[in-house]
Amino acid sequence: MSDNNKPRLFGKNIAELQQVALELNLPKYTAMQIADWLYKKRIDSIGEMSNLSKAVREKLDANYILGTYKPIKASVSADGTKKYLFPAAGDKFIETAFIPEESRNTLCVSSQVGCKMGCKFCMTGKQGFQTNLTPGEILNQLRSIPESLDVSNIVFMGMGEPFDNIDYVLKTLEILTAEYGFGMSPKRINVSSIGHIAGLKRFLTESECHLAISLHNPFPEERIKAMPIEKTNPIHKVLDEIRAFDFGRNRRVSFEYIMFKGFNDSSLHVKELVKILNGIKCRINLIRFHPVPGVELTGSDDDTIFEFQNQLKAKGIVTTLRASRGLDIEAACGMLSTKELLKVN
Repeated sequence: MSDNNKPRLFGKNIAELQQVALELNLPKYTAMQIADWLYKKRIDSIGEMSNLSKAVREKLDANYILGTYKPIKASVSADGTKKYLFPAAGDKFIETAFIPEESRNTLCVSSQVGCKMGCKFCMTGKQGFQTNLTPGEILNQLRSIPESLDVSNIVFMGMGEPFDNIDYVLKTLEILTAEYGFGMSPKRINVSSIGHIAGLKRFLTESECHLAISLHNPFPEERIKAMPIEKTNPIHKVLDEIRAFDFGRNRRVSFEYIMFKGFNDSSLHVKELVKILNGIKCRINLIRFHPVPGVELTGSDDDTIFEFQNQLKAKGIVTTLRASRGLDIEAACGMLSTKELLKVN
């Protein structure tokens, strides 16, 4: 059996590692030892699991590979943002962005290769959907960058729709937050969705991480023009699910809102946002839109954005303007991987 055909240990949760131990006739506690090496000590080879006997290591090595791998390219922005390119799905690629700030270092991870949602403003959607990323492939984006130990926060806002890959995303969140895994607080993890209701329901009940919904327009008849998911998963039903869920004091819900000139930046949109978000304790994150090849939409000017923000604040909605990062390294989601994909093909 070649290494390429062997299953990966990295990305398995504790139940799966216990199954590995069972299949190889190893004591059940071996699973916790393996998890410790994978997620806490962050080894680079099975041979480094020094508290396992040589015979056990050889048995593991004969049947599994560790399963971590390095990015193939890195781009560094003048503002400190770094974008990494990882191989995926044969000759495809995924992107990961490391965003350093004064109070935190955020890692933006991808959950799919490409995306099937077809949002008009998103470069990733133009690649089409290739495959879901496994927990190992998602976690590898954290594990295998040079700044791995410096990451304080993780956002699932890279390539793909996380709730369209809900099984693997939930397993990833388990490993990220479990004591046997990376031990991160769920309050430091934010998962973004455009409104995939089936996945949303599971995420709300099976995870404690923060939620971000990509809203972008409060009027369904306008939203559907840019976001086809509005047809099958209307935003009012998404909001009903959120409104009915008890987030408690420590879990946060936010709404992402890219500002498009003449599409979603008027006082009427402010008024409708206030109306549809009534009863939901939340914040709105306004985002500047920067040109994407082949996209007709353009970004609102700063004066319009500031006025939009002030109007929302006046209505009692906490509203922030997200700083633009990594513009000089094509940090917009999907741009770097699309560029690399065109080179290959």
